[in-house]
Amino acid sequence: MRTIPDPAAALTPAGERIHDVAARLFYERGIRATGVDLVADEAGTTKKTLYDRFGSKDGLVAFYLGRRRLRWQRFVLDRLDGVAPGLPRILAMYDALEEWLADASRGCGFVNAHAEIAGTDHPGLAVVHAEKAWARALYVEFSRDAGVTDPDTVGTGLFLLHEGAVVASTAGGVADAIAVARQSARALIAGAVAAASPGAADSVVAEPVR
Repeated sequence: MRTIPDPAAALTPAGERIHDVAARLFYERGIRATGVDLVADEAGTTKKTLYDRFGSKDGLVAFYLGRRRLRWQRFVLDRLDGVAPGLPRILAMYDALEEWLADASRGCGFVNAHAEIAGTDHPGLAVVHAEKAWARALYVEFSRDAGVTDPDTVGTGLFLLHEGAVVASTAGGVADAIAVARQSARALIAGAVAAASPGAADSVVAEPVR
């Protein structure tokens, strides 16, 4: 099977058109509901060109997920640039998530893809798993910077707040889900810091849900 192109690498103009169309359709319609004929037709190319560039539909899906992962991670890191370590970065993660979801009406593209390809040997699964591991690792790192004694557990809790907020704000219709998750994250860190160093949590000033 043909090697999937590096998501960070530029494609030919036809390859980029195929990716752009596929990315929109996979996210808006779903992976299974989007056939290669439709992608090729809307991209103004042929199925042969699609297969030449990506090897298969699975390869195209994996490439789409890889590109989406890079775009999301660059977006997050850009929003974190210059933010102080610890709690400020944790809260900035939720701010970034809220901004990202403003243009993501169908929620998390990785979770959506996982629902369709889980339980298979699809190459896109590794991309989904790597993305979620990356986000969780950031929360663990920032929890450690905040001075908690068990950053793995606290960071995982923050990650679960993050993931739950995505579902609640899209599928659950909870308009202020991200703001509530952000405030819950602040409370979680305050409690964890207090357990590590009684009195230190006083510096974690409460703020109203925005």
